[in-house]
Amino acid sequence: MRANYKMQRLFISESLSAGGQLILTATHAHYLLHVLRMKQNNEILVFNGRDGEWRAQITETGKKNVTIRVTCQERPQPEAPDIIYCFAPLKHSRLDYMVQKAVEMGAGILQPVMTSHTQSTRLNIKRMHANAIEAAEQCGILTISECRKPVSFDALLAMWEPARHLIFCDEMAEGNNPVPLLNKLARGPLGLIIGPEGGFSDDERKALKALDFVTVIPLGPRILRADTAAVAALAIINATLGDWS
Repeated sequence: MRANYKMQRLFISESLSAGGQLILTATHAHYLLHVLRMKQNNEILVFNGRDGEWRAQITETGKKNVTIRVTCQERPQPEAPDIIYCFAPLKHSRLDYMVQKAVEMGAGILQPVMTSHTQSTRLNIKRMHANAIEAAEQCGILTISECRKPVSFDALLAMWEPARHLIFCDEMAEGNNPVPLLNKLARGPLGLIIGPEGGFSDDERKALKALDFVTVIPLGPRILRADTAAVAALAIINATLGDWS
């Protein structure tokens, strides 16, 4: 079922069911009352990443408080996307963009990876989570992507489940077209790994290419920035192995 983009959507942490009364956080209350200028009896859509999407009515308003009553379910909760997106952290503004676009493109888990050439080693997981929520609110997404703590490159490979295929986007791969390579893979759990701005080191590339569960693909004839590569790779994976096909 398609999302209703005519109504305001809010992510909340509380459980949702018909008839439930909820007092919204001060931040949500301020947004509804003072930014959107909503009033008593206005309706919004709420979701929590677990119980689907629900229509709710504003029943009480104060200077800093809003109470809503959950009325009916608009959409059931879908299965979470089964793609783990592994990436080297970027600087703040570009990382914000990348996280939002990865969520929009169907990444179920966001896994930061510290590589040899990673330039930004400080990562704010709360900020990542906030960006994931914002993307979900704006794009009608019902599942909030899991934002994991950073791991080292070696630790990622050591803990990787071999049954989950890992797609390695290598700017030095032969050819330009990733589609024939992806079409050879069986459908199932997937992972995607994209390197930092400086690319993977020679040792990291060798380590990835030596693993049976890794498939190396190119991303066309041009060198892409890491945040652009995320969108391009997730798009082509969804078109060949994911929920677009």
